[in-house]
Amino acid sequence: MFGNYWNDLDRTFAALDELRRRLETPWFHSAWSNGGTAYPRLSLEDNGAAFVVTADVPGMAAEDLDIKLDRDTLTIRGERKVSPPEGYSVHRQERGNLAFSRSFTLPAHVNAEKVSATVHDGVLSITLEKAPEAKPRQIAVTSA
Repeated sequence: MFGNYWNDLDRTFAALDELRRRLETPWFHSAWSNGGTAYPRLSLEDNGAAFVVTADVPGMAAEDLDIKLDRDTLTIRGERKVSPPEGYSVHRQERGNLAFSRSFTLPAHVNAEKVSATVHDGVLSITLEKAPEAKPRQIAVTSA
């Protein structure tokens, strides 16, 4: 009677142990999860005249990235393909292919004609100049 009970209990703990091992694999700690933050991690800053978006895109070149502005929605897409050099074979690969897409609404209107983007050392920087009506205005104060 107890033999089957202990066997069932052993199988249950073995299954839980296998699940724990799988959850600790690099796949679950990859760029997709990033501790609950969407990938790539980015910052949106306002310098008064423009918004500046900075995103971490390690291993990506300018041709790997696609940036679109549709009204006030900015979309950043990227794809990195990893393959071994000619004549090499892979024995272990923890850096795999990566594709992502992030979209978010900007807090104010921007001038679509004056948007620029650069990527340098794995950091993407996008400068979005605000539309004239969205820029802060200096108000002169006169004494009465």
